[in-house]
Amino acid sequence: MSASAHSALSDIEIQRALGALPGWSRKGDAICKSYHFATFPAGIAFLAMVADVAEQLQHHPDIDVRYTRVQFMLSTHDAGGVTSKDFELAHKIEALAAA
Repeated sequence: MSASAHSALSDIEIQRALGALPGWSRKGDAICKSYHFATFPAGIAFLAMVADVAEQLQHHPDIDVRYTRVQFMLSTHDAGGVTSKDFELAHKIEALAAA
């Protein structure tokens, strides 16, 4: 991606990057995906793993937990939109989900 980690990406850059993230979509100034789990504790355990990664990256998602569904909404608020930092975290969330 050509933009720096703190610059909002263009619409085309966002669309291209979403192509490598099945199930992720753009909603306004964020990229989002919901994950579904068999049980509430399984979803919370996954959320705890994501929290550790987000803390390491110093980039924290907005999270919505609804029983067995956990939705992540990634946006770089100080850049006013989606940046490469959001895609870096999204790829790490996907890696955790695939593990």
